[in-house]
Amino acid sequence: MPLIDIAKPMSGVLPGFVGGTLDRADPVRNDPALQAAAFADPRAGLLMLNGLDPVLAGDTLAIEPMPSGADPADFVMLGQDDNGPLFVRLNADVPHGANFSPKVWDAAPHLSANALAIYGTARALVDWHARHGFCSTCGGGTTVNKAGWARKCLNETARDCGAEHFPRVDPVTIMLAEHDGRVLIGRQHRWPQGRYSALAGFVEPGETLEEAVARELWEEAGITVSDVSYVMSQPWPFASSLMVACMAKAVDDRLTLDESEIEDAFWVDPAGVRAAMNGEPGAPFLAPPVMAVAHHLFLHWLEKMGA
Repeated sequence: MPLIDIAKPMSGVLPGFVGGTLDRADPVRNDPALQAAAFADPRAGLLMLNGLDPVLAGDTLAIEPMPSGADPADFVMLGQDDNGPLFVRLNADVPHGANFSPKVWDAAPHLSANALAIYGTARALVDWHARHGFCSTCGGGTTVNKAGWARKCLNETARDCGAEHFPRVDPVTIMLAEHDGRVLIGRQHRWPQGRYSALAGFVEPGETLEEAVARELWEEAGITVSDVSYVMSQPWPFASSLMVACMAKAVDDRLTLDESEIEDAFWVDPAGVRAAMNGEPGAPFLAPPVMAVAHHLFLHWLEKMGA
C-alpha cells in the first residue's frame, strides 16, 4: 500500500488514530483462497483486546500467535505488513462502542501513531459486528463476509435479501467559526469544568460538509457563516465517526445558544487560545486533549494568525 503524506500541525504531532500504515489488503478480502492462506500463515498475529479496550505489551499493542483450529468466521483480518497478516477476534458481548473508556486515554501516550490507528480500526470493526448480527433489510441473521469487512444476510430466499452490509462511518463536522480575529468555542454539559472546544455535529442526509458546518453553527450558536474551508480529518472510533475539521467565517458575533446542546460559548482571541494550549494559569478555558482533532484545529488557527 503506498504511503500517504499527512500534513502535520505545527506541534509536529498527529491527532489520535491518524497515521496508520498497515496495508488493509483489499484483494485478500475478495478472494477466498487468499483469505485461507492469510489465516494459515504461520506469521499471522492476533491483536488482543479486553472487550473494546486495548491490551498493551510494554509500549506497544499486545499481539499473540493465531490459535490453532480457529474458525476464520470469528475474526476480522485488519491487514498485513512485513510481520504478516494481522487479525482481531470478534466478540458479540462487548459494550457499545460509543462509550468512552479511560483505558484508551491511558494507553494512547504509549503507542505509536500506527499502533493507535490499528487499535482504532479494530475497535470500530469489533463494535460494528457486535451490533449487526441481523439484516436491516429483512431481519434475518447475518454472517461474516469479506474477511470481516462485511456481513452477508443468510436469508437469500427473501425478497431483496442475501444483502451485504458494510461497516458504517458517521461523518461529523467540527469547526471553528472566526470573526474579527477571534474564534467561537463552546462546551457540552457533560465535559470537565472549564473544558471548551470547537463546536461539532453529525452530517445529515442530503447535505454537504459545508452545509453541515453552517447548519450546526446556526442551530447551536445562532450565527451565520460563509467561506467554509476544510483543514483535516480524524477517525474517531467511539463508535465509528470521521471527524472533519473545518474553518468558517461568521457574518457577525451575536450568539443565540441552544442550551440543550451546549452549556456555554464565547469568542476568544489568539492570546487566550495560546494560553489555553500552553496550560497557563488564568487561561480562559481548558483546551481539548492532544488526541482530539479540535486541539490541532486550534493549533492550525494560531499558525494561520501568526500567533
